[in-house]
Amino acid sequence: MTKPGSRPAAPHHRRKLAFVWAALALVLAGVVVSGILLSGSSPQRAFTEVSFQQSQPEAAPAVASQPAGPAVDLPAEIQRIIGEHPDHRIGVAVLNTRDGQLQSYGDVAPYTAASTAKVLTAAAYYHLVETGEKSLDSRLGAFNAAFQLQAMINASNNDAWLLLMQDIGYPRLTDYAATLGIAYDPKQNLLAPTDVARLLGQLSTGKLLNADHTAELLGYMQHTNDEDLIPAALSPEITVHHKYGVVEGYVHDAALLSSGDRSYAVVIYTWGPNDADSEDRLDLIHQLTRQVAGALFGRL
Repeated sequence: MTKPGSRPAAPHHRRKLAFVWAALALVLAGVVVSGILLSGSSPQRAFTEVSFQQSQPEAAPAVASQPAGPAVDLPAEIQRIIGEHPDHRIGVAVLNTRDGQLQSYGDVAPYTAASTAKVLTAAAYYHLVETGEKSLDSRLGAFNAAFQLQAMINASNNDAWLLLMQDIGYPRLTDYAATLGIAYDPKQNLLAPTDVARLLGQLSTGKLLNADHTAELLGYMQHTNDEDLIPAALSPEITVHHKYGVVEGYVHDAALLSSGDRSYAVVIYTWGPNDADSEDRLDLIHQLTRQVAGALFGRL
């Protein structure tokens, strides 16, 4: 019985229990430390490893890869299309701008080039600017040469084309084409699809003009005033710079196509008895474009 005013003494069995728990804690701590030492890990490393594991998202279930579609047999497909249009001239040229490899299909003899030849005129004029013989600020007609170059390429303005050719001089334009390995007479305006593909390949790789003029000319060839030919048949994943040409039964488009690290010059020249802007001719250009793009880029 406890006397009033005195402090109760701790029971003897409680002290023993405290000693037991303390000893047990020491034993458990020793086991944990021994396990860490034996495993070669530090406490910090163990914590980091656990935290990393917890932060990782669950692995997504494996998905079976889809088999690639059959490759396009481009020569066979183009020949099929040509066979379906026996009353047309059809020529296609494809050049890999990275290695210069050129492939051609159908009739690739010279055609009336229509406005596709304007790219050659533009390159010749920029070349004379770079050699100091011409200036983009020079007045040509009601505007300067820079304005006329854009009007000729982006809007396919024929008056601008004539002014630029006259300022260059027909013989000098012929001579410039010859330096590129191209036979060209401005009065006849004949070009082979393969020569136009080579021209575009040199333009795209900076072999014709300096970087600023190359970028400017390619900029004029993007989003032109007529996107109904090659651009209309392509996936949005493919970037297009092009110059079309349409005159008296001839319908052409000469384009640079790029996607990712792949880039090609693709030139399609056609002549037919039907109207140049007919649905049949547009469909012909689109068929050829889709087959070429499928062979070059896959089914994007």
